[in-house]
Amino acid sequence: MKENNLLKISIAAAIASTFTFSATTFAAVDIVKIDGSSTVYPISEAVAEEFQKATGIKVTVGLSGTGGGFKKFCRGETVISDASRPIKAKEAKICEEAGISFIEIPVAFDALTVVVNKSNDWAKELTPAELKKMWEPAAQGKIMSWNQVRPGFPDQPLKLFGPGADSGTFDYFTEAIIEKSKAIRGDFTASEDDNVLVQGVSGDKGAIGYFGLAYYVENKDKLDAVAVQNGAGKFVLPSVETTMDGSYNPLARPLFIYLNATKAAFDPNVKKFVEFYLKNAGKMAQEVGYIPFSNEEYAAITEHYRTLKTGTAFEKPAIGLSVKQMLELSAANK
Repeated sequence: MKENNLLKISIAAAIASTFTFSATTFAAVDIVKIDGSSTVYPISEAVAEEFQKATGIKVTVGLSGTGGGFKKFCRGETVISDASRPIKAKEAKICEEAGISFIEIPVAFDALTVVVNKSNDWAKELTPAELKKMWEPAAQGKIMSWNQVRPGFPDQPLKLFGPGADSGTFDYFTEAIIEKSKAIRGDFTASEDDNVLVQGVSGDKGAIGYFGLAYYVENKDKLDAVAVQNGAGKFVLPSVETTMDGSYNPLARPLFIYLNATKAAFDPNVKKFVEFYLKNAGKMAQEVGYIPFSNEEYAAITEHYRTLKTGTAFEKPAIGLSVKQMLELSAANK
């Protein structure tokens, strides 16, 4: 696709950084430990399973959420952190103070997907303003029925399910929809486990929730996706095509893994795993329901890893931009 092809021009620059480090000798770790985003979890878990079969090297993959994963990563408890958003400045500072430098690696695209119960026959399309009306802090205890969201919707109790505060998906959704990070009503069912959210929405006619595209694809028989109005005023469903062409906005986003730079550079088992991950990320991402980069882009990302450049190219999620525009902006700001 044209959008996909153009990305390779800017992605190496977008993920470049400003400082390097010198080599040291390390003994190989017994277990490659990963934790973080529940959204990225299916990709990392799929890669880990294939890697263990191929090498016999053990890999563990947790899902404490993007924020929870960065806490462990910056304490040195993990060597790789899955993230559904870029690392925040305060998180990067904590890592720096702990003496941990990191390499930022985009691995795939995601379309953050708004889902409703299969019996919901009224909310096939929603605007960002309507989503905000449901989820903003002012809605707590007040917006309790669907007919309060839009005239003509039924007097059906509104039940909300979403990721918890440690989730990068939570961060992205609040910034994109409520336009203020972590601002949200408190009376909703929260979980870092997306399978819990699937169960909640599929079990209540008036339920609505959101999570990564892969969990929707896996549960299409239980849930319906909602078409969200984009910046051009069109209602668009999440898909590979609408994510790649930029029309599914503002809820399309890149996914990342963050590598402990020292371990990823010099620990032989970690290096083997990272190289295996980059070689197979596109295939595995597609298999679990996400949108892969092109082969050329993965080649550029692999080259970036081999340069061992550290740091982040993203100060915050670029809400409302296509992925191409976001990466070009990141490159221009370096």
